[in-house]
Amino acid sequence: MDLTMDLTMEHNISLVILTVVLSFIVGAALQFYWIALQRFFHIRSEQKTYGVGIDVEIKRATPAMGGVVFIVLGLFAVIFDCFLGASREGFYFWCLPLMGAVVGFADDLIKFSRASSEGLRSLTKLFAQVIVSAIWVAWGQSVGVSFSLWPGFSCPTHIEALLAALAVVTMMNAVNVTDGLDGLAGGMFLLSLIILTWLLPVGSDDLLRYAIAFLFGMTGGFLVYNIHPAKTFMGDAGSHFLGCALVALCVRGGMLLALVPAGFLFGLELLSSAIQIFAIRVFHRKVFRMAPLHHHFQLMGWKETAVTFRFLLFHILAGAVFAACVS
Repeated sequence: MDLTMDLTMEHNISLVILTVVLSFIVGAALQFYWIALQRFFHIRSEQKTYGVGIDVEIKRATPAMGGVVFIVLGLFAVIFDCFLGASREGFYFWCLPLMGAVVGFADDLIKFSRASSEGLRSLTKLFAQVIVSAIWVAWGQSVGVSFSLWPGFSCPTHIEALLAALAVVTMMNAVNVTDGLDGLAGGMFLLSLIILTWLLPVGSDDLLRYAIAFLFGMTGGFLVYNIHPAKTFMGDAGSHFLGCALVALCVRGGMLLALVPAGFLFGLELLSSAIQIFAIRVFHRKVFRMAPLHHHFQLMGWKETAVTFRFLLFHILAGAVFAACVS
């Protein structure tokens, strides 16, 4: 019996490693050719006129729709889950990041077509995000998906569903505002996956285990070209995909509140933007030199690489402390 269990565990570990390696290689290869195609069609990132004003021309010339590859790989993942025999569950799981990415991609396309840093109007974008979250949560309720907040914690199902929908919208925007420095959002997402591997029941759920492995390799393949100096940015399509993927993982693991440590710094970035907007509109004063928070430190004189490294370090330490406390 013990020998059989050991062999099964070794087999699972081998498949997880293979999933990470293959998704990394395929993701990196697709990004390479997609970057070349974007350069050919001059698909680049228009910088906001009210931005930090650092490396504007360099970033403006950088291809800005790396998240399109995430959509392609997400479709591959659905097919991959079919081979695992989890086609229905896998389809439901991957539909959230794919639907979120479609909203982001629409925003990216408008920016490209207008040659502008402004895409969808804020309220239009928020409405689309709410529709995506409502469809996914309502669909889940209709097929018996649990939106449990934490094992052993009871809460009315309609409250859980509402919080899940809120989490979807929040994380789409949180990852989006974080994606402002080379390697920051992608690097934080990788660390979030490590935290979730610690917290979620990956050992007993094939879909959860291989989804994390797939996302890890896919994001790693993107970061090959996104670390400073970045050769591509993920754009709204990519940030929406990753934000939704975090929520889908926590829902699948039956621990929606795992988003707190896994998305802690993402949430802090979003909160800094909300505080700044509120302070300007109500008190006509700024709390930060610029929001989101990473730009505040840039304007304090920190180098981009220093901000990214310190944010990544803080993110993993905060997540590790929380995970250790609840383990």
